[in-house]
Amino acid sequence: MDIKELCEIINSKARTDALKAMLADKKNKVMSIDGLAGSMPAMIFSRLPKRKSPYLIIANDLDEAGYLYHDLCQINGEENILIFPSGYKRDIKYGQIDAPSEILRTEVLNSWYANPHLNCVVTYPEALAEMVSSRESIEKSTINLTAGTEIDMTATAKSLLEFGFQEVDYVYEPGQFALRGSILDVFSFSFELPYRIDFFGDEIESIRTFNVETQLSVENVSTISIINSNVADTSSGTSFLDYIGDDSVLVCHDSTWLLQRIKAIGEESISESVVIAEEGDKDAMKKIIDCDAFMKRFASMRRIDYHLGETDKQKGNTSSISLHSSPQGIYHKNFDLISSSFHKFITDGYKIYILSDSEKQTQRLHVIFEDRKDDIVFTPILHTLHEGFVDDDLKICVFTDHQIFDRFHKYNLKSDRARSGKLAFSLKELNQIEIGDYIVHVDHGIGKFGGLLRTDVNGKMQEMIKLIYQNNDIIFVSIHALHKLAKYRGKEGVEPRINKLGSGAWSRMKERTKSKLKDIARDLIKLYATRKEEKGFAFSPDGYMQQELEASFIYEDTPDQLKATNEVNSDMESAKPMDRLICGDVGFGKTEVAIRAAFKAAIDGKQTAVLVPTTVLAYQHFNTFRDRLKDFPVRIEYLSRARKAKDVKQIVADIADGKIDIIIGTHK
Repeated sequence: MDIKELCEIINSKARTDALKAMLADKKNKVMSIDGLAGSMPAMIFSRLPKRKSPYLIIANDLDEAGYLYHDLCQINGEENILIFPSGYKRDIKYGQIDAPSEILRTEVLNSWYANPHLNCVVTYPEALAEMVSSRESIEKSTINLTAGTEIDMTATAKSLLEFGFQEVDYVYEPGQFALRGSILDVFSFSFELPYRIDFFGDEIESIRTFNVETQLSVENVSTISIINSNVADTSSGTSFLDYIGDDSVLVCHDSTWLLQRIKAIGEESISESVVIAEEGDKDAMKKIIDCDAFMKRFASMRRIDYHLGETDKQKGNTSSISLHSSPQGIYHKNFDLISSSFHKFITDGYKIYILSDSEKQTQRLHVIFEDRKDDIVFTPILHTLHEGFVDDDLKICVFTDHQIFDRFHKYNLKSDRARSGKLAFSLKELNQIEIGDYIVHVDHGIGKFGGLLRTDVNGKMQEMIKLIYQNNDIIFVSIHALHKLAKYRGKEGVEPRINKLGSGAWSRMKERTKSKLKDIARDLIKLYATRKEEKGFAFSPDGYMQQELEASFIYEDTPDQLKATNEVNSDMESAKPMDRLICGDVGFGKTEVAIRAAFKAAIDGKQTAVLVPTTVLAYQHFNTFRDRLKDFPVRIEYLSRARKAKDVKQIVADIADGKIDIIIGTHK
């Protein structure tokens, strides 16, 4: 079953009708929904009746807003949900502007009146405490472009310059634009991806979003809004509540906390003790709204207060909807407790739904229940929410797999994608290379970077990279051939030998390298052919304890981590000797894959040696393995020069006697 289908069940006709009736009665100025629990607010808010303007949902803080936004996106998709974050890193008083968050703020301002599909915007007090540009200011600072219409490209570029945009050879961050023949690339503050506008004369032939790093198109769009790069300047701004208009409805978790927090931020802004970061926004505290005006405006607007848990409000009040629910229980991976609790719910007539982003995770649960002989029937739901709940009115249990297994659950904002992106030789890195730095061209070898310039190619101006070789010979490389270039990385302090064009030295060096690689490959083929004939130990398929271990991982498996785990399991269950390298950056979960493999070996009565390079790592890995496997019947020890001779002697003896399942150590 899909999560949307479950949402329709939770939002029964009686509840939907009551919500519509409550909102339709204009006399109901302050309304309430009581008795919510877990992620039930997201379920209810996902079916708020469509209105002329979006609902503004105000959570208590960034994390609550982030999880609520994540839940709404899981249910409805990202098309009609936006988040309005603070435009500063950590806290406004530190004055560190966060560019990706500024994009999200501007996207909300631009979409509030322009996007007919926008239904909800999620925010929190710190974000509302910052001024926004007035609606009139944004309208004056916006260029609207539509595919199929006519507009002068030169005049558009001139307007961008007047708007504060910077003309560059290629765009890689908001506030930049680039002209290439009949193509105009613009990175607006109103969207997380830049736009590529293709002109045919004065007609806009097509508009596409594109990836900064690959320069490849992402999708076609019909209409775009390009917003002034100075739209974040709120020196003459207003509060967001004034911006959104009188007909908007607020949905507020805790109105008392909201007003207290807004007041506290306002008091900080006038305190002389506030220290602004040296490299931050010196005028940050001047961009705080007028707190008294905010409170007056807040009191004048219609709103729904939602409450987690029961309240003392009287039933039958037309401006209140009372539900009865409770949070998902805390099980701490204790399957005896889980089995007992689930059986009681089923006996009492409740239906159990278990939410997960991974089908394998729900399969693990099925296997665990089957191996334990637990007669538990549940309905798996694709896509999970932050917190499970029990709906006592409908007799429904909505549980999340990450809470059952005590796994950490995180949310992702759209701004995270704006922060991501790494290439060995990206456009941004190219912009940071200085004249004289060494560059390697795959066809011509090592040369020096001579700068960027524009040149006429078949009647069109194009950006070219100038590379200088021996005897001041020069080649020009198109900006679209970045894949052929790499920054030279060699021994520090030793300058490389610059290649001579046309000498063939670079080609001969590549051939010699290829020859050596062929020799290495030939030896490897012989080695692997020999290994293929060898007979290894085939481990048993995953059983109950292995499933429980993997399901109890505190974090959600990444796709690569899951792939690595599956491939290691496949290798171990094969009779062929395993030879596999798990490669990944720091913190990507390599140790977890190793723990699962070592545990799989222990279940089949085999011992595992984990070799690490340093004494410190030996002790760290020992603690990691021990903490991860503390609930399972395995013994773990470690060896290093830091251990006493007496302990080492005993450990070695225990290894020989098969009393130790996993030994972690240095070369000792």
